[in-house]
Amino acid sequence: MYQLTDLLYLMQRLRNPDTGCPWDLKQDFASILPHTLEEAYEVADAIEREDWPHLEEELGDLMFQVIFYGQLGEEAGHFSVASVIDKLVIKLVRRHPHVFPSGDLRAERSPEDMLDDAKISANWNAIKEEEKRLANSGDVKKGSSHLSVENENGSKTG
Repeated sequence: MYQLTDLLYLMQRLRNPDTGCPWDLKQDFASILPHTLEEAYEVADAIEREDWPHLEEELGDLMFQVIFYGQLGEEAGHFSVASVIDKLVIKLVRRHPHVFPSGDLRAERSPEDMLDDAKISANWNAIKEEEKRLANSGDVKKGSSHLSVENENGSKTG
């Protein structure tokens, strides 16, 4: 069975300037954006229809988009798939202190440390507010996108 490293290698081969795919070599962040949105909608559609075999395929297509952006980012010197994963793990460990109380991915927590849903939600919101405060103070820069999507509650994600 293929692994993530195989997918990364495949992407490098597709973008190889000498032997890669001409179509893939012409792509940039903006040109693959419509494909990313299409794949995200196809994931949502498969979930709504509970079409699990199709969902598996569509998740692969969406994952490929992330890998493509990572390759483009690495080529431009902006970021890499590895740096994206690193930032994501750091953020998720920080946002889940009820699972990682010491802030360490490998550290175990005791069952007695488990919080109820209300406390978990309150912690999550407090952490998000702190992240917003840091972003507004200039410590973290975030952009907003005209592609934000409203969820069923009417709040925006993006």
